[in-house]
Amino acid sequence: MKLRTRLLASFFIILGIPIVAACLGLFVFSKVETKHLEKEYNFEGNVGFISGFAIQLLADMSQSDYDNIKALVDNSPKLLYDEDYLGLKNDELNLRESFLILRNGEEIAFWGGPAENSIPGLLKSYEKEGSDIMYADETASALIRKLDFKGVKGENMSIFMVTEINHILPGLQNFMSEYVMVLLFALIFTALLFIIWNYQGITSPVAKLSRAMKNIEEGNLDFELKPESDDEIGDLTKQFDEMRIRLKANMEEKLNAESENRILINNITHDLKTPITSIKGYVEGIMDGVADTPEKMDRYIRTIYNKANEMDKLINELTAYANIDTNRTPYNFNKISVADYFGDCVEEFKLDLEDKGIRLTYNNYVSEDAVIIIDPEQLHRVLSNIIGNACKYMDRSKDEKIINIRINDEDDFIRVEVEDNGLGIAKADIEHIFDRFYRADESRNSTTGGSGIGLSIVKKIIEDHAGRVWVTSKPGIGTIIYFVIRKYKEGSDE
Repeated sequence: MKLRTRLLASFFIILGIPIVAACLGLFVFSKVETKHLEKEYNFEGNVGFISGFAIQLLADMSQSDYDNIKALVDNSPKLLYDEDYLGLKNDELNLRESFLILRNGEEIAFWGGPAENSIPGLLKSYEKEGSDIMYADETASALIRKLDFKGVKGENMSIFMVTEINHILPGLQNFMSEYVMVLLFALIFTALLFIIWNYQGITSPVAKLSRAMKNIEEGNLDFELKPESDDEIGDLTKQFDEMRIRLKANMEEKLNAESENRILINNITHDLKTPITSIKGYVEGIMDGVADTPEKMDRYIRTIYNKANEMDKLINELTAYANIDTNRTPYNFNKISVADYFGDCVEEFKLDLEDKGIRLTYNNYVSEDAVIIIDPEQLHRVLSNIIGNACKYMDRSKDEKIINIRINDEDDFIRVEVEDNGLGIAKADIEHIFDRFYRADESRNSTTGGSGIGLSIVKKIIEDHAGRVWVTSKPGIGTIIYFVIRKYKEGSDE
């Protein structure tokens, strides 16, 4: 439930439950009080919900007596001259806290109530206010009803029926007290219900978020925070857990980067140490006069030169990787013919490979007019790294060492395959060869040395060209590295 919906529901609960409880309590207690009044004052009838109000209650209680008196006035007015009859009638009314007053002209002919001075000005007040009024002073409260009629001799007569509330009022007061208690109970119950509901829906998730923040503060990210509700707090919990996951991933990435940097430093140290050691050895040989012939001197100098080139190549490779990995290398994309570009590359690589005793073959199965958009310098680096890696892991025991480059057409793409008949790659190593600083050969001898980032550079450049690279290999047979690049089509934005 959304927080807004929860608050609206809480509002209506706080508003609705007391109202319903008040109405229900009023109805129940009015029924109870009515039964009590019926039994106490010999009253029969359906007083109903409103009977809790004094005037209506008294009116309902005295209605049948009032109807009997009216019938008596209309049908048998002579009986009203009989004081014994009036006394009996008055005794019946006394059972319901009522009494009669008969007035002949301005004189009181019958008084059925307490002493006259106990309700001073009763009739005078009634005459002033009108019919069916609640009269009250310091000593009495009553409902007064009046009937005017002509006497037997034509005199003006009036009969009053007075219902006292003095004895009924305490019962009504008790009823109101009980009703107020029920209302207070409903309010307290509603408040408690609201507090519990909101505690479970708001306070509890907030407490969990607080504990989670404490864990993060202490560096503990190995926990899971699940949202318990589909509301704003649930969304906040979900976002907080996503933030935790990102923080954990960033921390793990940072740790991996630190580990890779340590590996890189170790690799650089080793790969630089090897040629430097050789250079020092040959320089010391020259200084000690070991190179005592022109032939030896020439061989020592050439060896020093080659080792210096190895160091320069390694440093260039590391610099290129750092620039590419941090996206500091600008790409210069151009539309280039597939046939012309790869043909030129093959011619360049072929001369160098022949010097190493490796035969390079080339097959282009793409149409002559096929065009790709590439950065020629960076794609040249890709081919150079792949071929260099193939040379590094070439099987020296084989009589013929071969590297084959094939260009295949795949509709919207060209697929480049670089195949060698070298040592091959173990199945467990294949999925890692594009990782930074990974080497399938852990021996790190001078033949298979290197920084271990050549193929990771290949992957980064190909992906920056919106392509894909992968490998297949069989140990002892050879390796094929594939990559695809999208072809250029006239009218396209690519």
